Amino acid sequence: MPLIEYVAAGGIIIHDEQMLLLDRPSRDEIRLPKGHVEQGESDADAALRETIEETGLAGLAVVADLGTQVVEFDYQGDHYRRTEHYYLMAKVGDETLPRSPKDAADFQPFWARLEDVLLLLTYPGEQSVARKAITCYRQAHGQAGPPSSC
Repeated sequence: MPLIEYVAAGGIIIHDEQMLLLDRPSRDEIRLPKGHVEQGESDADAALRETIEETGLAGLAVVADLGTQVVEFDYQGDHYRRTEHYYLMAKVGDETLPRSPKDAADFQPFWARLEDVLLLLTYPGEQSVARKAITCYRQAHGQAGPPSSC
């Protein structure tokens, strides 16, 4: 089975005790926004770009580095090893951008209460990083802002 390795980055948006998740009906999955890091792009920039593209929310800011994890999975006869970088993001404005027809068809963004997120997310790796994001958010709640690294 061929091995395919790549780097991805994603954003976890928490606003008013809710997290923005993506329903991907074609695969029966609930996911976090993320995607490939392009050549010459920083992980944080890729996370912001991918999160905006998949959700349509443009008024976002990266507020904390949530760390990196490596996940492996098989898909359509190939074995994948993906290094994932995640960032906590804040909704700092109401600006939106039109999503591409593909992203609009593939992903249905929705807000979920923080207490429901871990039950909704499909994959354990995403549950783990969501748990870390919730902890970081709650530790910072009521302060000037979260630390630059959680």
